[in-house]
Amino acid sequence: MGQSFNPQGILQAFRVLASPRLMIPNLVVRDIRDINFEQLRKSGIVAIAFDKDNCLTRPYGADLHPPFKDAWKRCRSVYDSHLVIISNSAGTPDDKDHRQAQAIEQALQVPVLRHQQKKPAGGEELLTHFSGIQAPRIAVVGDRALTDVVFGNNYGMLTILTRDVVTEEGDNPMAVRIRRMEHRILAFLDRLNIKRPAHLIHIDLHAVVMQTPPEPETKEEEKAQAAIDAKEAAATDAEARKDK
Repeated sequence: MGQSFNPQGILQAFRVLASPRLMIPNLVVRDIRDINFEQLRKSGIVAIAFDKDNCLTRPYGADLHPPFKDAWKRCRSVYDSHLVIISNSAGTPDDKDHRQAQAIEQALQVPVLRHQQKKPAGGEELLTHFSGIQAPRIAVVGDRALTDVVFGNNYGMLTILTRDVVTEEGDNPMAVRIRRMEHRILAFLDRLNIKRPAHLIHIDLHAVVMQTPPEPETKEEEKAQAAIDAKEAAATDAEARKDK
């Protein structure tokens, strides 16, 4: 199951042009293993909405990326019923009879939000799901700046960007290109020293990041990362040759 056209994404892109701070996350981590969920909860964040594709699972997959098993178990232990998956595919009108949402719920043991509007719109639907919880006490975790981060920032939620994707294999080619562009824009904004305004709840963001990021757990993961690095290096070299 793929994603249909997202007109809200186009409209929100114009808002970002006027206010680029909207796409800057409060926190950037390598992946969910770097999040100290216990400390995040102590800091006042009482609920979390996760993107799915390339944040928890491979693109359009239902199963958790195996190296994330311990982190996901820890997250579920800390946040219990205050977790939800919000995807731009599963749980949307693209998801016929919500079959994909049901498969994900079975695999991840966390509910998938049924919602009509796709990120970066639809914050009201998430706030309705977490009834009684104020937006600043909700964190949004995802791999996309122009959808997940803008979505959370629009409503004053804490936004956490996962920098490293699970895999680009099988992903929507347009999503791959846009994600790479987002990273370049974020790096440019950082060089300009453009920052997000402080979150409404004072949070020691350094304490929220695990002090010792985990090493790759398998040789297969190391090989996969090496292949990605080699591919990116080759692309950079090809661009450099074009410029000569």
